[in-house]
Amino acid sequence: MSLKLRVASVALLMSLSTAAAVAADCPAKSTQMDDIVAAINAAPGCDAAMTVFGACESGASGDVQLGTAVEKKCEGDLLSRLTTPQKHAYQRDMDVCDRKYRNKSGTMYLSATAFCRAQIAQRYAHKTRK
Repeated sequence: MSLKLRVASVALLMSLSTAAAVAADCPAKSTQMDDIVAAINAAPGCDAAMTVFGACESGASGDVQLGTAVEKKCEGDLLSRLTTPQKHAYQRDMDVCDRKYRNKSGTMYLSATAFCRAQIAQRYAHKTRK
């Protein structure tokens, strides 16, 4: 067996075991998108929703829907508590996430953008609780 084939085999086995571990940690009823979104929506708060997102993420374009659910959960009443300048800053930060991977190809960059946006929403939720 060639070295390249061995390395590829080991990488494949590691990725499969990692995916199985992530699926096992996901608190949703199943790994179906609707069940994961329901688990995010049922989370008691922003941080819990972000934990579900992290445990159930796929590293691909499906994470956009999960990230959007986390954003909505974190924004709850956040937006009503922000001043106009804070709302502009929040939108600017979200736009930075959107631009960061805009010229990249591959679904993993859609996932990265979704995580970036969810983290911004979580950060602002923390700021407004203080």
